[in-house]
Amino acid sequence: MNEKKNVVVGIDVSKAVLDVASVPDGEQFQASNDAGGIEALTKRLTAAAVDLVVMEATGGYETAVATALIGAGLRVAVVNARQIRDFAKATGRLAKSDRIDARVIAAFGEAVDPEIRQLPDKDAQELQALLVRRTQLVAMRVQEINRLGLMQGAMRKGIKEHIAWLEKAIERLEIDITHGLRSSAAWREKDDLLQSFKGIGPITSGSLMVGMPELGGLGRRQIASLAGLAPFNCDSGTMRGRRSIYGGRARIRTLLYMAAITAIRSNPVIRAFYERLKSRGKPHKVAIVACMRKILTILNAMVRESTPWTPEIKPV
Repeated sequence: MNEKKNVVVGIDVSKAVLDVASVPDGEQFQASNDAGGIEALTKRLTAAAVDLVVMEATGGYETAVATALIGAGLRVAVVNARQIRDFAKATGRLAKSDRIDARVIAAFGEAVDPEIRQLPDKDAQELQALLVRRTQLVAMRVQEINRLGLMQGAMRKGIKEHIAWLEKAIERLEIDITHGLRSSAAWREKDDLLQSFKGIGPITSGSLMVGMPELGGLGRRQIASLAGLAPFNCDSGTMRGRRSIYGGRARIRTLLYMAAITAIRSNPVIRAFYERLKSRGKPHKVAIVACMRKILTILNAMVRESTPWTPEIKPV
């Protein structure tokens, strides 16, 4: 008697279109990336009882369809695009089109056991939207400040006015973010824990809660790997290469970098750790990454034990 094979669906996401492919049956079709198309796709995949849906992270275009599919009870994995590219190269799939990409994504899901995305609750979605918008406005402010240094004459006034508007908009968002963190008892408790660590402010705390909900539920090696802070070997035979980090959640690494810079100045434990590494001849960048990893593992232990930071807390 033949065993039923698991059906894995790959979705190549663009702004307007969802290219869908499934394995092992080889079915392919398209759906529009709007409310009507997503609804029809959700009904079709639910009726087909697919085992796994895989799609790339595409800067937000995948959010609506992923949320709808997860809400319908389907197992959904949203993976880093580089993982798909590396898989395609390793398996000799060098041709590229949206339909081919969908087949590659489906094959990746069949061959690999990707991380399953959990559906964030409404509070988490709203906070994430605020944090994303703040990041966008901060980037716009940096661009305008750079333009101001190059501009001459009357245009400078308009740029200055825009910078002032952006600064006020960022301030309003930060107030909304703080309010969101304080309005939920569960979020407030976790926020208090994270901010008790010298070097973690409200923006970093909120971003960690939204962007790394696994914090407190994994071991120190697992949490470091999830953030892309676990060093990977580069050895061959008797050659020992330099360890390096890659992959993981880039947004979290950026936040931890800023937290490490702050903590080296204000947190005696991290400052002493950094200075000890530098005294051993470690390059500045290596020492900073080590501080980032140490901060993350300490935060992980704090959340796991529900204990505010003290210098005695050890990473676990």
